[in-house]
Amino acid sequence: MSAGVQTTEMMWIGRLRRLNAGVAIVTGAMLLACAGFVLLDIIMRRLGSSLGGTEEIAGYAMAIATAWGMSYTLLELGHVRIDLLRQRGSTMVRALADIFSMIVLSGTVVFIAVKCWPVLERSLSNGSRANTPLETPLAWVQVPWFAGWVWFAVMSCVLTLLALSMVVRGRFEDSEAAIGAFAEQDMLQ
Repeated sequence: MSAGVQTTEMMWIGRLRRLNAGVAIVTGAMLLACAGFVLLDIIMRRLGSSLGGTEEIAGYAMAIATAWGMSYTLLELGHVRIDLLRQRGSTMVRALADIFSMIVLSGTVVFIAVKCWPVLERSLSNGSRANTPLETPLAWVQVPWFAGWVWFAVMSCVLTLLALSMVVRGRFEDSEAAIGAFAEQDMLQ
């Protein structure tokens, strides 16, 4: 690919990165608000009072943030990958290893998202509540948690298809730029 030309796939990946950066900001704001809530509870405990339920709410926030944050990490090439064999191969071998990795990841994430639905469905149909003093309706937490897993599944499948399109066209460098493993290499240089 020439230096000034951007392919359709790379434009889509750029859009997905910007979209997921927005998701990451919202997720970070949720975690910051949760940290503020916990801090307020700690201060109140020192004064002899408590808001109560901070542990429960923090746990819910972490589950939701994890589900939503994984797609951002994927698009920023932040997932851990053991690439001992990958780094010794040609550009084509690396691209094929990356595609294989993405197919396995996508399949795993789709499987997890599919298995999350019965958990949410059961909570919705039973009107389930947490077995805690707050008695939080579990659906309030499970809907955004499930949506985060679905979002991650969609993002991984779309990214896999875009990268596969590049590999099929012989654009191995573009594919590597989109889904390759660069973190350790960058740190060594």
